Amino acid sequence: MGAFMPQISAQGFGGVSAGAGTSADDSVGESACRFVTSGEAGTCKSCFEGGGAWTAIGCLGGETPNDFIASFLKIGTGLGGGVAFLLILFSGFQRITSAGNPEKLHEAKELMTAAVSGLLLIIFSIFLLRLIGVDILQIPGLN
Repeated sequence: MGAFMPQISAQGFGGVSAGAGTSADDSVGESACRFVTSGEAGTCKSCFEGGGAWTAIGCLGGETPNDFIASFLKIGTGLGGGVAFLLILFSGFQRITSAGNPEKLHEAKELMTAAVSGLLLIIFSIFLLRLIGVDILQIPGLN
């Protein structure tokens, strides 16, 4: 049989058979983090040991669903802020290269307004979530 055949035992899935580079003694974190760059291998293993899942964008989740939601919100707000920043840069580039064309200048102004509005929406939504969820309602896991 091939070197990548899974071994099924009474306990369930037992891993990959010998020859694929893992032994039966490897933990899930060690097996999953084998191909991660050496600088992030320790972070990957600690992510799995903490109950999370290592992804291309970092560690997601933890022991509870609240940990997953918190990490998802951090990544979502970071991505939203990054996109808004890139749109601000692009609208500035459009404004500089408009060469006096009023149509292109108007498009650049609209894009700048939309990007700044989106960024303010993200900032105020985080503020309101913390104000209402943490300070007023004292929901656990949001702090």
